[in-house]
Amino acid sequence: MTELEQKIVGIISSAGDSKTKAFEALQKVKTSQYDEARALLEESRRADLEAHKIQTELIAAEMSGKNRPEIGLLMVHAQDHYMTSQLARDLIEELINIFETKEEK
Repeated sequence: MTELEQKIVGIISSAGDSKTKAFEALQKVKTSQYDEARALLEESRRADLEAHKIQTELIAAEMSGKNRPEIGLLMVHAQDHYMTSQLARDLIEELINIFETKEEK
């Protein structure tokens, strides 16, 4: 596996970890474990940051023109995973806020 492919797989892996933690957080809502849910969302956010760091590195390389990464199906796949993990986390965070607010009333 090339260095670029390893970086791209790193995006996929971090994004997958992020999405998994976000859905684990949503499961905690079923038993009103909001503190635990928020802790899992923070873990999800940290995993997303790892993916973001790699993505930023690849974007900077492309913009410099010196070391332009080849955009192939693997990169597209990684971006898809990263974007959906962010969307899942944001949506789940809002759902947790809604459920917690309703329960407090």
